[in-house]
Amino acid sequence: MVSYKQADTLAELEQILDLQQRNLPKNISQEESTKEGFVTVEHTMDLLKAMNDVCGHIIAVEGNQVVGYALSMHPKFAEDIEVLRPMFQEIDTALNDDINYMAMGQICVAKSHRGQGIFRKLYQTMKENLPEGFDTIVTEVDGKNKRSLAAHAAIGFETLTIYNSGEKQWHIIML
Repeated sequence: MVSYKQADTLAELEQILDLQQRNLPKNISQEESTKEGFVTVEHTMDLLKAMNDVCGHIIAVEGNQVVGYALSMHPKFAEDIEVLRPMFQEIDTALNDDINYMAMGQICVAKSHRGQGIFRKLYQTMKENLPEGFDTIVTEVDGKNKRSLAAHAAIGFETLTIYNSGEKQWHIIML
């Protein structure tokens, strides 16, 4: 049975990084990335832990194994990941100043557990665990990641803005 909680051990953070590695474009085929989706950012343990210390990442666990995660990324980390800097600038331009948001820094479900509602439950758990004063969850999805865009739309995310950065089109979406 899968349970949901905030990550609180180093072993859980290590399992997040392992699952992330298995879903980076450099580690999967083009066909798989098109069909199954992919993750973009490769985190270091130091940054992942620092983010978790501010607002715990949400994990799906079966037995002692992390089978899915949604990373909580407080806006104070806006400058820490180069590829995400434009996202935070776009969010700040698109949102009213009175909206306090938590960025969902990355979501991933193990291939063995896809299609079981884990994606939806990760976000539900994230919403339930937002720090006091936060109104919403905002994230961005690579326009080429059709599976992720469809999954986010299915649970109620709406497009806030679309922008280009480098050679990619990004969809900033809000729950």
